[in-house]
Amino acid sequence: MESGKRSEAGPSVGVSEKQEREQREMNEKSLAVEVCDDHEKKEEEEDDDKEDGAETLTGFVPGPLLSLKEQIEKDKDDDSLRRWKEKLLGCVEGDLNGQMEPEVKFHSMGIISNDLEEVSHPLPLDSNREGLVLFTLKEGSRYQLKLTFSVLHNIVSGLTYSNTVWKAGLKVDQNKGMLGTFAPQREPYVHILDEETTPSGVLARGIYSANLKFEDDDRRCHMELKYAFEIKKSI
Repeated sequence: MESGKRSEAGPSVGVSEKQEREQREMNEKSLAVEVCDDHEKKEEEEDDDKEDGAETLTGFVPGPLLSLKEQIEKDKDDDSLRRWKEKLLGCVEGDLNGQMEPEVKFHSMGIISNDLEEVSHPLPLDSNREGLVLFTLKEGSRYQLKLTFSVLHNIVSGLTYSNTVWKAGLKVDQNKGMLGTFAPQREPYVHILDEETTPSGVLARGIYSANLKFEDDDRRCHMELKYAFEIKKSI
């Protein structure tokens, strides 16, 4: 009987160990699933954070535009800081009128070339001269446009230019560039655009029409100038 009991007990111990092993494996699998789910959840949260960050960056709204007068009056009790701001901004208190929008006033446009003397035209052009030939260049010559302008009322940020050229109604060239950020000052700014080279050959000669446009980073157009120039045979 005792041996029979021992023989009965044997299988029951084996079953118990098997159940424990199966339970342990189930627990390990469950733990692995939980860890995996936790990682996935963290990755999803990180992705959400990135998306939220992108949305925040995309939907960024800059602070309100302040006039120079308001910016200076913020520290009106500190004379040294106020004078430093006036020096930095290139203006004095008497020049400030509280206007919010910056204004860029162009005074002249000139041409600098290696094969002719500097030619300058006052701006704005007379209505009877707009679209007429302002200068003549030789084929294959290098030249630069020279601009003189003033900034009024407030800081103009990210002033850019685009110069589009047509010949016989077809667009043949377009250049874009950054002039920079400018504060009001009493003396005009002088800025020379990047150097360009006129094309060469029989087909390159003739009269070209062009459109020169200036905008700031708020897409305000400060000047749009239509003009023409001619390319002649190099002798």
